[in-house]
Amino acid sequence: MFSCFFMKREWLIWAWGGLSFMVGLVLLTVWQTVRLNEWFRGFFDLLQKPAQQDGLRQFWGFAQTFAWIAFPYIFLRSLENLLASHYVFRWRQALTTEYLPRWKNTPTEIEGASQRIQEDCMRFARQTESLGLGLIRAVITLLSFIPILWGLSTDMTITWLHFDGSLLWLALLAAIGGTVISWVVGRLLPELEYNNQKVEAAFRKKLVYAEDQRDCLVLSDVMSLFRAVKANNFRLFNHYAYFNLWANLYQQAMIIFPYLLMAPSLFSGLITLGVIQQVGNAFGKVNESFSYLIDRWTDITELRSIYKRLCEFERSLYH
Repeated sequence: MFSCFFMKREWLIWAWGGLSFMVGLVLLTVWQTVRLNEWFRGFFDLLQKPAQQDGLRQFWGFAQTFAWIAFPYIFLRSLENLLASHYVFRWRQALTTEYLPRWKNTPTEIEGASQRIQEDCMRFARQTESLGLGLIRAVITLLSFIPILWGLSTDMTITWLHFDGSLLWLALLAAIGGTVISWVVGRLLPELEYNNQKVEAAFRKKLVYAEDQRDCLVLSDVMSLFRAVKANNFRLFNHYAYFNLWANLYQQAMIIFPYLLMAPSLFSGLITLGVIQQVGNAFGKVNESFSYLIDRWTDITELRSIYKRLCEFERSLYH
């Protein structure tokens, strides 16, 4: 799955050159978010206490600065998405050209072979690129915002938070706790996703055969396969229901959490509105990076099931 793309000479430029270019785009866009975080402080301080003489001029100055940050960010993210689409298809092409000749020369029948070549290769390349690049973005964002959040921790008035980097440590503890709970809540999902792909493949295979031989189609057999699809999907829906409930609860709690921590400092006059906005943004970025596994748990679950199917497929192929 990896060697046919990253180790074959014909794909080296795309595999490594494309990856390097996308990482460079990630670095630029994260740098833009750091600049935006600094912009928050000055802009909201101005809104809290607008200057009487040249307040409007300062406001338009901040608006211009925001444009210089936001528009390049939008362009770079769009370019990143375009490049990622081409990158994923090249990876899929490498997998397809690797698997097709080996499958043709394999004497035994392989369950769901057509699906694994056509659909699983596409989904594997897409999810691996998305999760991998997202992880790189999370790490770079974390490294960029750790010093900012550490410095902002000095403005706390809550007694039990009077220690260096208190906001950073709270973000870390919240993310670790959330990840552990997410693993417990979602531990059954990968196997259910794997089973779902198997029953869907069996149902689709029966329908494909029926396209050319509809007179020989036995409806009871098809409906039996569909009932298996229904049962597994319903189990999957139920398990995702409580996992999504937990994930949404965690995400909403983390939005308000930094403001609850900083509100005493704001109302005591120790900090300004700009500082609390900067803290909220920085805390959100750090917690988002720490909580990457929680945010992408559904995608990780899907990728694990696809990886399992492709590993089984590779072991069955003629070498």
